[in-house]
Amino acid sequence: MKIIAQNKKARHDYFILNTIEAGIELKGTEIKSIRNGQCNLKDSFVRIKNGEAFIENMHISPYKEGNIFNVDPRRTRKLLLHKKEIRKLEKEIMQEGLTIVPLQLYFNTSKAKLEIAVAKGKKNYDKRQSLKEKDMKRDIDKALKNAY
Repeated sequence: MKIIAQNKKARHDYFILNTIEAGIELKGTEIKSIRNGQCNLKDSFVRIKNGEAFIENMHISPYKEGNIFNVDPRRTRKLLLHKKEIRKLEKEIMQEGLTIVPLQLYFNTSKAKLEIAVAKGKKNYDKRQSLKEKDMKRDIDKALKNAY
């Protein structure tokens, strides 16, 4: 599994409740740009419309040798999910404060896959608490490493 892009901000801003792997409907030059690592998941989100899931604001840079075949870098792309999965996601986000965010884009064998998560937004004090725990864990690991 080769990870292309990660959304680190999502793990900082949200509590991750559960994750799902989804395929993406891409054009020819987009997959070439992804293979070159020209992709950004920051500020992207998933929206469900008419029983279909779409990812919005995902930036895929235009392929340099693509000339007229390049498409809009921030176009809305369809996610490839089963109907049951889409219905399940739709029921979960009906709850107040829940949303669907992409976590990472990676290649599983030769296909580009997107890991999406149902998430709940963190408050500022939750973010500070997470950073404190992370710092404490890093200090403990560093102390243990120096003890050996």
